[in-house]
Amino acid sequence: MRKGQNPAKFVKNVARPERITVALLNYIPFLSGFYAETLDVLKVSLESMRKDAGLPFDLMVFDNGSCKEVREYLVNEKEEGRIQYLILSEKNMGKGGAWNVMLTGAPGEIIAYTDADVLFSPNWLKRSVEILETFPNVGMVTARPFRTPPEFYESTLKWARDNAVLDEGQFIPWETFLEFNLSLGQTEEENKKVYSETRDWRIVYKGVTAMAGASHWQFTAYKSTLQQFLPFDMDKPMGQVRQLDKRMNDTGLLRLMVSDPLAMNMSNTLGYLRGELKQVGKKKRASFGKRLLELSPIKKMLLAIYNKIFSWYYS
Repeated sequence: MRKGQNPAKFVKNVARPERITVALLNYIPFLSGFYAETLDVLKVSLESMRKDAGLPFDLMVFDNGSCKEVREYLVNEKEEGRIQYLILSEKNMGKGGAWNVMLTGAPGEIIAYTDADVLFSPNWLKRSVEILETFPNVGMVTARPFRTPPEFYESTLKWARDNAVLDEGQFIPWETFLEFNLSLGQTEEENKKVYSETRDWRIVYKGVTAMAGASHWQFTAYKSTLQQFLPFDMDKPMGQVRQLDKRMNDTGLLRLMVSDPLAMNMSNTLGYLRGELKQVGKKKRASFGKRLLELSPIKKMLLAIYNKIFSWYYS
């Protein structure tokens, strides 16, 4: 039997969410090995995101089954008011499973998605939304120019040839191109060939400049647009995320990037902030132990053992 009246009945106003929801996906199963610095990376990503986005937003974090230390950090951030919506998954649902929850549940009209290892520069959100709202039929906008597979932006070029000013050339500076690709573990030598043999596509529409291409690791989009592609059916935690890139292009949606780097991949360390990428290309003889570990049979065996142990605990 009810006693008294629910006090909530007398509340006259409720808080309204911001028009934009920034949705971050995080997964840190333990704090050693590959993941030793990833909690620090997450903290830097969140700090840079909030510092000067250029537009107000609510922050949603989906944690995909991280370890206790990470969950405690995120709960504290929520309690301190720095995270508006926090979802803690008991198990790793994979990126597709997490996207199904995040892209459905985010309350904003616009969703700015990001992986948890992205370093943002001032006005990253403002510049992304400017492109999103200026160009017609936009699928997604990424806050950094880099060279993406041409087959994923064919529809963008088709539209631009008839409706905008379209130019082909080397518009991404070599340093900007190399910086991003080095963060993915590639070498300077292999990138010299790629850079010389590929080009960028610059699009100007109604006085706003964008580059052709975008990517699933960071993008801004209308929630209503993303709904067209839900649910995602991905049976592996990683490796299938380009489904979104392909399906958007196949649907005829524009996939665009800002013209200068406002987002950077840090990967699993703070090496970028320590300037370690700048050391690439400088000749330095590795120690005997390091050279031994790089021998193909030894490296293959040790990585196989590492992968087996990881699968025992986390598959």
